[in-house]
Amino acid sequence: MSAPSVLTATRRTEIGKSVSRLRKTGRVPAVIFGHGIASIPVSLDAHEFDHIRRTIHSNTIIELKIDGKEKQRVLVNGIQIHPRTRQLLHVDLFALISGEEVTVEIPLHATGESFAVFRLGGTLLHTVDHVKVRALPENLPASLDFSIESLNDFDMAIHLRDLPLPAGVTLLSDPDEVVAKVAAPHAAEVEAPVVAEEVPVEAPDAAAEVKTEG
Repeated sequence: MSAPSVLTATRRTEIGKSVSRLRKTGRVPAVIFGHGIASIPVSLDAHEFDHIRRTIHSNTIIELKIDGKEKQRVLVNGIQIHPRTRQLLHVDLFALISGEEVTVEIPLHATGESFAVFRLGGTLLHTVDHVKVRALPENLPASLDFSIESLNDFDMAIHLRDLPLPAGVTLLSDPDEVVAKVAAPHAAEVEAPVVAEEVPVEAPDAAAEVKTEG
């Protein structure tokens, strides 16, 4: 597991409408909550948090330093963004408790090459991007990597049950769900050229009656 990201926070007293003044100073209101603990209202440096949130996943552990001394490991549980201005409005931080398992979604990364893709011309279909797991915070992997080298034919597939899980990690998603497979190339249909139908032209009837003036 990679080292947690570090973020600073300050306890705040601003609540309700007064948080708008807080945002004008370049800070974003946040709240720390968790099982069996009282919620802690804090504020974050908006620029610092915006930088971190673009590089983390839902399972990334953040080490929060509150008022420069108190430390708390958290996960980003929710972010509110203004739909028009894209300004950060509020952040929910879930406090991690030692010895308590958490349920998160882990990103999946395909590795290797598939014979059915680079030799047979198929198309890799990566149908699942995340998987739901349960684990202790210290056992949470940053991602789950799986090899696609076993996909040698178009009839083969990789299921969630085939993924190698680290010790202490429990799969919660449907194990029969297909993670990746290779689609066969579609044969190009060549349309037959359109040939104009020849319509026979009738010759004048030589035996036709000719009227003459009498």
